[in-house]
Amino acid sequence: MIIDWTIAPITAAVSVLVAIYLYFYINKQSSGTAKMQEISNAIEEGARAFLTVEFKYLGAFVAVVAVVLAIFLNPIMAVAYVFGSVCSAIAGVLGMTVALKANVRSANAAKEGLNKAFPIAFRGGAVMGLAVVGLALLGLSLVYALTGDPELVLGFSFGASAMALFAKIGGGIYTKTADVGADLVGKVEMNIPEDDPRNPGVIADNVGDNVGDVAGMGADLFDSYVASIVAVMTLGGADALVGFGFKWISFVDVPLVFAGLGVIASILGVAIVRVGKKGNPGTALNLGTYLTCIIFGLLTLGMTMYLEINIGVWAAAVIGLVGGVVIGITTDYFTSIDKFPVIKTAEASQTGAAVNIITGFSYGLLSMFPAL
Repeated sequence: MIIDWTIAPITAAVSVLVAIYLYFYINKQSSGTAKMQEISNAIEEGARAFLTVEFKYLGAFVAVVAVVLAIFLNPIMAVAYVFGSVCSAIAGVLGMTVALKANVRSANAAKEGLNKAFPIAFRGGAVMGLAVVGLALLGLSLVYALTGDPELVLGFSFGASAMALFAKIGGGIYTKTADVGADLVGKVEMNIPEDDPRNPGVIADNVGDNVGDVAGMGADLFDSYVASIVAVMTLGGADALVGFGFKWISFVDVPLVFAGLGVIASILGVAIVRVGKKGNPGTALNLGTYLTCIIFGLLTLGMTMYLEINIGVWAAAVIGLVGGVVIGITTDYFTSIDKFPVIKTAEASQTGAAVNIITGFSYGLLSMFPAL
């Protein structure tokens, strides 16, 4: 049996199918009272209006850049560039659509307890992750299958970057503007509590959360995921082979194979995560992350041994995996309300704003060292 990069599109297709299944699971849950649906519909209308305008400008930008690429570099790269932008946009829109539905449904389910609301919220978020991974791998695999040249696949990555630029920065600016505006007018001028729907700015704030923190973050993740795979493919070189006999595989194919196995591990991780009625969501999420990483490590180790690849390839992947987990743990330490840095920063507020800012800024600088 010859194992090659085709494992990537197969698992990517499975990822998209699971995302679609979770979408229908979310959609069939109760959306709550008429008032809840009214607020949810207003947020959805605003989010779609924002994305419609954003995609108009993005479409014009992508078209101009595609023409430049076709004239000065390669027409195939230009097509890959457009394809990357489209795939990234689809993933973002799909994730945001599900988030809009999951928001009101998880809020309604919370009336019955954490164990009812958590699966809806978590699986709603999982749709974005699985859609990003699935569409990214499908797009990469298709471009690679048609061209056979990892350098031309760079066009796909470039398109994903363009989408991330508009979605993340544009959505981020909008969401912070709406957030600050809603707080200034509502809490300061009108003495309305935060997130009170009587304040129209609150609707705009929630629209920003969806277009910036969901669609924008999805585009950003899509870009990072694609770029990391394409970078390794490019470094691999088309003629570098590892393995022996009938178990040969190109270094260019290794990242696609590992990414495909990562999809399997992620789907299993999503299925594993559970939380009880009085459980801790953070603990459940962390456990899911750790188990997913362990599954990925075991799957890639088994594939490395089967293909008789140099164990250093697997070790490099595991080092990156462990690094990501460590960064997550340290980030949790520096930002959780029950951890020392946040507690000390809160205590510093008793002395005044200046001490609070200095303390918070100091811990913020310290938090960078683990990542570095």
